[in-house]
Amino acid sequence: MVDSVDSSGVKVRILQTSACASCKVAGYCNASESKEKLIEISGSHFLNELKAGDCVTVSVSKKVANSALLMGFGLPFVILIAVLFVVTLATENETTGAVSAICALIPYYFLLFVFRNKIRRRIIFEVEK
Repeated sequence: MVDSVDSSGVKVRILQTSACASCKVAGYCNASESKEKLIEISGSHFLNELKAGDCVTVSVSKKVANSALLMGFGLPFVILIAVLFVVTLATENETTGAVSAICALIPYYFLLFVFRNKIRRRIIFEVEK
């Protein structure tokens, strides 16, 4: 649902639910959760037609979705596994390998944080009426 519209773009409020939120026993399970999120979408071609309260669909291209998945899950997984194997082989200590692998993700996520504005410009959401 559209939260607000201004000259810079549209703010859309979405309800993010887990895959099991529609399950009949979801109320008794800790795995089912939902969160309300606010997405800022700049420069929609529907900008003049939208107003607060309108129901819209938010989407991204397949290329953008794949890029986001790669940054969020793919590269961290590769870093984790690579560091785990290299350190475990070098030290012959699995605990050192595991701790090193987890610690190797800290600089990666720090770099994502530093470049978040650049990444935000690449990940473009689209509004569909």
